[in-house]
Amino acid sequence: MKKPKKKTRSFSHFTQSDRDRMEALLEQGHLQKEVAEIIGKSEAAVSRERKRRRKRARKYRATIAHQKAAAKRASSKYCGMAVEAHRERKLFIIRELEKCRSPDEIAGRMALEKNYPPIGKDAIYSWLYSTRGNRYAKNLCTMRKKKRAQKRGPKRDMIPNRISLRERPKRGIHAQGDAFLSPKKYGTASGILVVIPDAQLLLGTKTPSLSPKTYTPRIDALLKQTNADTCTFDNGIENKHHEQLSVFTYFCDSHAPWQKPDVENGIGLVRRWFIPDTTNMNDVSEEDLQGYLHVLNGKYRRSLGFRSAYEVGVEKGIITKSFVKKRILAAQKHMVTRIALGVRI
Repeated sequence: MKKPKKKTRSFSHFTQSDRDRMEALLEQGHLQKEVAEIIGKSEAAVSRERKRRRKRARKYRATIAHQKAAAKRASSKYCGMAVEAHRERKLFIIRELEKCRSPDEIAGRMALEKNYPPIGKDAIYSWLYSTRGNRYAKNLCTMRKKKRAQKRGPKRDMIPNRISLRERPKRGIHAQGDAFLSPKKYGTASGILVVIPDAQLLLGTKTPSLSPKTYTPRIDALLKQTNADTCTFDNGIENKHHEQLSVFTYFCDSHAPWQKPDVENGIGLVRRWFIPDTTNMNDVSEEDLQGYLHVLNGKYRRSLGFRSAYEVGVEKGIITKSFVKKRILAAQKHMVTRIALGVRI
C-alpha cells in the first residue's frame, strides 16, 4: 500500500495591510474567528499575533505590531548562526581547527563519521569571518581574519560573431591556434602556435603582445603558409579580430581547452623540450623559436606511423616541398651560427 502523502501547511507572514485591517476589525468589536475569516488567516495565527504584538495597555496597534515583527525578523538570523546553534559541534570544530584542519576537512569528516549534525564548509567560513568566530581564524592556513574582497576589473570586451566549434564542417584541413606566455614579471612578449592536427605540424612565431592588432596579422601569416580551411581558437580577447583572418574561424566553449587538444599538446612539447614555463620570451629570438619548431616537426611520431610532420604534411597537401626546403635551409644556417658561438639548440 502506498503511504498517504503528508499534508503541507501553507504559511505566510502578516503584512502591514493585514495588521491594519485586523486592528480596525478588533476596534469594531469583531471576534477573532470573524477577523481570521476576513483577512484570510487561521484563528490561531490571529490569536498569536494579537498576544505577541499588543501594547502594554493590552490594545493591539498595527504600526507598533509591524515594527516589533520587523525587528524580530531582522535579529532572527546572524552570521555564524549555524555553528553557534550547536554547542558540542562548535567545540569539535574549534578542536579540529587547532589541529590545523581546514573547514573543508572538518565538514567532510563530520559527514563521514555522522557524530554531529552535518554542516557545510561555507557555514564554517562565515562563522570564522564573523565577530563570534573571528578569534579562531588564526588557525586557518592563511591566518586571514576577514574574507578577501573580490577584485572587479574593467568590463571585458566580447568576441563578435563567434561561431561554435560544433558548427565546423567535418571535411577540410582544420588548424588550431593558441598563445603561450611568459611570467607576468617579464612583460607581454608571447609566442603564437598553430597546429595542423592531420600532420601534427607546428608553426609559430613571436609577438610583442597579445593585443588583437598585433596578434591577428601574425597568426594570419602562419595560416597562409598552409592550406588550412579553418582555424579553431579559445575565447581569449586576442581573437577579437578573427574576422580579418584568411580562413574561417570557430571557437571552443568557455573553459574547454580540451576541445583543441592538438595545439595544447604542441605547446606542451615546446615547453618540455625547449621553453619552460619560467622562460622570459624576450630572451628567445625568432630564429631560436623557428629552430625549436623545426626539430619538433622533424621528430618521428608514433601517431604518424613513425614519420615526421613534414613528410605527412607534404603527402596530404597541407604544405609544399618548397616550404619544407626553406625551413631546412634556415634551420641549418641557424645551427651553423649557433655552433660557431658554442651554443647548442
